[in-house]
Amino acid sequence: MSSQPPFLVIDGYRDKDREGRDFLDPEAGKFKRTEYAHYFVPGWRAFLQDSYQMTGSDCGLFEAQFYKCMEAFGAKLSRLYCDLEQRDFSECVTGEKKFKRFRAMKDIRFKKWLRGDRPSMWEPTIEYIRAVKPNFAGMATGADKKRKGYSWKDSSVYYGKFIRPLPDGVKPTHIIVGAGSAGCVLANRLTEDPQNRVLLIEAGPRDYWWNWKIHMPAALMYNLKNSTSGFRVYYTTSQEKMNNRAIYWPRGRVWGGSSSLNAMVYIRGHPLDYDRWEKEGAKGWAFKNCLPYFKKAQHHELSTGIEDPYRGSQGPLYVTQGRCENPLHQAFLEVGKQHSIGSTEDMNGFKQEGIGPMDMTIKDGKRWSASSAYLNPILDRPNLFTTQGVTCTQILFDKQRAIGIEFIRKINFTTTSLIDAGSREKMYCTDAVILAAGIGDGDHLYPLKIPIVQDMKGVGRNLQDHLEIYVQQKCLKPITLYNKSTWKHPHRMMQIGAQWFLTKTGLAASSHLESGGFARSSPEIPHPDIQFHFLPSTVHDDGRSSPKCHGYQVHVGPMRSKSTGRVYLKSSDPRAAPLCDPNYFGDDKDWVEFRQSIRLSRELFAQRAFDDFRGEELAPGKDCQTDEEIDQFVAKYAASAYHPSCTCKMGSSNDNLAVVDPETMNVYGFENLKVVDASIMPSIISGNLNAPVIMLAEKAADIISGKAPLPSENPPIWSPPKNN
Repeated sequence: MSSQPPFLVIDGYRDKDREGRDFLDPEAGKFKRTEYAHYFVPGWRAFLQDSYQMTGSDCGLFEAQFYKCMEAFGAKLSRLYCDLEQRDFSECVTGEKKFKRFRAMKDIRFKKWLRGDRPSMWEPTIEYIRAVKPNFAGMATGADKKRKGYSWKDSSVYYGKFIRPLPDGVKPTHIIVGAGSAGCVLANRLTEDPQNRVLLIEAGPRDYWWNWKIHMPAALMYNLKNSTSGFRVYYTTSQEKMNNRAIYWPRGRVWGGSSSLNAMVYIRGHPLDYDRWEKEGAKGWAFKNCLPYFKKAQHHELSTGIEDPYRGSQGPLYVTQGRCENPLHQAFLEVGKQHSIGSTEDMNGFKQEGIGPMDMTIKDGKRWSASSAYLNPILDRPNLFTTQGVTCTQILFDKQRAIGIEFIRKINFTTTSLIDAGSREKMYCTDAVILAAGIGDGDHLYPLKIPIVQDMKGVGRNLQDHLEIYVQQKCLKPITLYNKSTWKHPHRMMQIGAQWFLTKTGLAASSHLESGGFARSSPEIPHPDIQFHFLPSTVHDDGRSSPKCHGYQVHVGPMRSKSTGRVYLKSSDPRAAPLCDPNYFGDDKDWVEFRQSIRLSRELFAQRAFDDFRGEELAPGKDCQTDEEIDQFVAKYAASAYHPSCTCKMGSSNDNLAVVDPETMNVYGFENLKVVDASIMPSIISGNLNAPVIMLAEKAADIISGKAPLPSENPPIWSPPKNN
């Protein structure tokens, strides 16, 4: 008995062994032992391997775990056989306590293995040395905690690794799923309490110092071209109003999330965005409540100190102001003085509206992501436990209480045989994980055969995003980035790269989106609803194609579209990418706002500040003038600004679409299940999302920790004249 490895349970495995013999002995009512030691129960299969010689087995997971099979659920399971009454593994028996375990061991998790491409007999040995991707093999079953199991470290051999595993027998008080912007903030703030033990699960890699494309600000376009740099590439569903195009939607899958791969623009949004949140049911999230947390997070190079009414000075997130040294940036800033749009010195301060320099999350010439600011500096904290390459696939519940997660094997919170009703364990995740756990619209989950834990119509609904278009002008002078950012001029590229590697200065030390602005599409709009990002170059196909000539452009688009979409699952496999339908142009007013955006951009480029640089209009082009022509251009070329949000929105319990309680961060109807990221925004803010998400997490950390909120601050904010 001691020589037998543990059970391995697989759903969807073969009913017969290699010789065609049945695995079940009907007369004995128990598993029949065959030459190959396969066992079968109707609906569930158990596989027991006598020796380590059968590397050619059709059981892919056995090959993946060549030296270690995982244990099956249940305190009463024998190492050799089990009674037929124990065949229902939808419940995990741990001591005397039963926990629901939804969709346990589904065959979809093994499809890639069962259809081929399995490793040779030597491959598993190689895999002990190098980690492989977490999405190509199944997730092992949980283990009876009263028997000897495997530590967290053991379970991660093939699916990433634990940067620091918890000691055997020690369980986390908090599990954070995703080391994105919010996850990094929560990990930092929650581990400030030495009584907390925080496990941070991340499916992507760590942002190691040698991954220079992440850390070099000017390399952001190279990341967009290469999904192996930490992006997970998604596409929307076909958008009917945009010529049935599927829009490119990359997301950060790396420590720091999209803050490790974005354009580093720091925009808070307008104060009225947050006042609107409170009116929409997010009690306690008005701007006066949020501003202290923006400042807590921020270390702005231009802050005047702790008394500065708008800028923070002591936070971990370094923020610099764009230098705007290129003559084209200078011309764009001058446009604000020549056009009625006006100028602003700080679009995150007193006045958002107008043209001005952009704030950027860059420190000493390097990208300053949420990981750089919040996670990497605290890796030596003894109560922080981090991972890379570990995918969360399931949430575990005890009734309406979240008690743990599955990734490759099960991890429970502090108590396993008995869950303390007063314990403080928490788990943080987002909409796709919640849907996969059976929390969502029952009409959507039922056809996927996902057991419905709670019917919540709001999960995945209310999807909002920023859509933008590029207005491009040819430049008459060779002062753009064209001859410095393409391999048509390799000597310049190498010179710029060498300067950055040696000194962290030069053109590679900026994303070059150093100036921009905000405007109102009509005088009756109370605050800006159009945003501009100016670039002294031209980009095409979401930055994946190089410029063809000297030129400059603005990325422009409406900030508060009324169109909303949804995120939903296409299968019960929790590792499969969700389907994202933003429903672009679902509201016809979006067309009007895009026409306004393009025409206003043309007005800005027509100002005398650009007289010395202005060549022909490259896009939309001189032949695109009427409403119909502009609409056709937008439908063909508009792209996402990569700001999906609002799919698990905060709101009142009376709101049928509200998912998260704004006063506790709990998912309504559940204990210990919380959501903290851009999905909880009640509505999208007027600007880029990284700064607001970091603020959200800072404020949520205080709520979760039971701390009193920071004192509210309400400095003066500019309002447009009533006759304007």
